[in-house]
Amino acid sequence: MVRVMRKKGIEHHPNFRAVKHVPFDQFIQLVAHAGCMIGNSSCGVREVGAFGTPVINLGTRQIGRETGENVLHVRDADTQDKILQALHLQFGKQYPCSKIYGDGNAVPRILKFLKSIDLQEPLQKKFCFPPVKENISQDIDHILETLSALAVDLGGTNLRVAIVSMKGEIVKKYTQFNPKTYEERINLILQMCVEAAAEAVKLNCRILGVGISTGGRVNPREGIVLHSTKLIQEWNSVDLRTPLSDTLHLPVWVDNDGNCAALAERKFGQGKGLENFVTLTTGTGIGGGIIHQHELIHGSSFCAAELGHLVVSLDGPDCSCGSHGCIEAYASGMALQREAKKLHDEDLLLVEGMSVLKDEAVSAVHLIQAAKLGNTKAQSILRTAGTALGLGVVNILHTINPSLVILSGVLASHYIHIVKDVIRQQALSSVQDVDVVVSDLVDPALLGAASMVLDYTTRRIC
Repeated sequence: MVRVMRKKGIEHHPNFRAVKHVPFDQFIQLVAHAGCMIGNSSCGVREVGAFGTPVINLGTRQIGRETGENVLHVRDADTQDKILQALHLQFGKQYPCSKIYGDGNAVPRILKFLKSIDLQEPLQKKFCFPPVKENISQDIDHILETLSALAVDLGGTNLRVAIVSMKGEIVKKYTQFNPKTYEERINLILQMCVEAAAEAVKLNCRILGVGISTGGRVNPREGIVLHSTKLIQEWNSVDLRTPLSDTLHLPVWVDNDGNCAALAERKFGQGKGLENFVTLTTGTGIGGGIIHQHELIHGSSFCAAELGHLVVSLDGPDCSCGSHGCIEAYASGMALQREAKKLHDEDLLLVEGMSVLKDEAVSAVHLIQAAKLGNTKAQSILRTAGTALGLGVVNILHTINPSLVILSGVLASHYIHIVKDVIRQQALSSVQDVDVVVSDLVDPALLGAASMVLDYTTRRIC
């Protein structure tokens, strides 16, 4: 160590003094008045505690020894940032004097014990081990690590896995196309989660559990997808909890994607602190979640908040659920794509400033673009879709009477003004003051999946 310090020029630095030997009486004075001791000496875990001086113990040499609360361990001692962080935390603190290794009265106790022994009697050697106390020292890795969740979002197109912190920050995200078969899908989920868990260690994130958001009807108590939408094939009666828990050795939560969006709003979004609110998700399909008295409503058969299948017309278009006239049949991304294809087939979609490549699939994006560029037929379709969604919101207001309705998803901003107009025209006066807003969360499905883990963990800690 002396050679290394000399190479660094420490002997010529005004803030350092290199000393090969310090007499014991001077050493004790230095220890008593130091802002911090750093190193791996046994003195740091024994004598220094008697003065309450902060200690940063580097490396693994002293592992297993009982230490006082003045000791902060930095086991990965060659990581410079951790040592620096430890110095910021420890330097200049004053801890209570520790008496773990004695209070200065050892000699009188030993004499008292020896006097109590009858030396005339033959003595049998006995072993007596004192009870092991819980170690009250700290570890820099535990202080700096981020409590996090693994969040999984199973969509119709993509499969996403993310490391999400307690504050709702997406630390890292992984995206793959969602396979078409059960075997490929479950294997890919396991593979992505294992990779994310390994990466979390490098990022100093402590994974508390796994939360999964998926389309379809879910039994969250058992962690089973009962049956799914047509967008996710081979996804009925699927036990997601068991294989993930067995592989990762972590607790696993599973819920419907609409419910997860509501949970995300409750923990990180505009529903935070509200007792009653409803979230409507607008994307490839239409879904939702209901928070009542701060709790998520699942229903007796886990079918609550299937808000996309509220019927708003007796003779409306066919819906993917097998019925017709549902909100989803009008306002979902699939419904808008269907109408866009009809217009395109009749050469009524494209206007000046628009083009569709030969191999490009016509989608809802093209319909919205056409409406923005003045295509009256596209505008009429969007207005009808927004009106259907608005009627659904009116039914929700009349049935549940929430204090807030949150529109979430990629289509929310295109519908918000139409929905508010429908409420003004169709809703009872007593619910017209209920606010309807667009979510400001970027990834509600992932954040909602993470919140299932983080909320449970927070309750356990508190």
